[in-house]
Amino acid sequence: MSDEAQPFSTPETVDFPYRAISRGAIWSLVFFIIALVGLVPTFAPMLILAVPGILFAIFALRAIKRYPEEFSGKGLATFGLVACSLLFIGGVGQHTYIYLTEVPDGYERVQFYKLQADTQAADQPTETALAIDGKPVFLKGYIHPSSGSGMLRQFILVPDLGTCCFGGQPRSSDMIEVSLPPGNTVRANVMKRKLAGTFKVNRMPQKKTDFDNVLFYKMRVDQFK
Repeated sequence: MSDEAQPFSTPETVDFPYRAISRGAIWSLVFFIIALVGLVPTFAPMLILAVPGILFAIFALRAIKRYPEEFSGKGLATFGLVACSLLFIGGVGQHTYIYLTEVPDGYERVQFYKLQADTQAADQPTETALAIDGKPVFLKGYIHPSSGSGMLRQFILVPDLGTCCFGGQPRSSDMIEVSLPPGNTVRANVMKRKLAGTFKVNRMPQKKTDFDNVLFYKMRVDQFK
């Protein structure tokens, strides 16, 4: 038997090339998660973020197809494409349906901005406000934090989150003094409120504690969400 050392042998080398996950696939998933917030009516504009999610997914799938040895993540990109597409289409459809069916019978929809005086002109009741004085209307807005905390029966309604939370003291035509039906309250928060009731223009502007400007408008609510 030979004592000569046997040559050292190694198994055939197997090459496992590394493929990076496409950044586009990852970003499509990120935009999908953020855009989900848009299903909440208050944050509906965030649904638009599903669109860049769709674009990133398409770019990712094209890159993976063109450079299969460099990029992976086809399954993730496909999910991002389908999820963002369904979210955008479904979300827009949902909010459209809500918009078309949310006004109770007998009430007129009024956009809050039509009650706001031109920022370059005197702060006074608008023509729209005077036209709907004493009429049943439906409008939406946010509870101003200075109205108080907890459960409220009366509060000041403002048109947007900027005026509500970041705009300081709102102008007179940016505010509506709201009174709920007896025995009803609403929790103070930053969610958009839907109100149906009788709109009134104060013949003598009213002063309200914690607000620098007087109030032109008030509303006695019949229905609210």
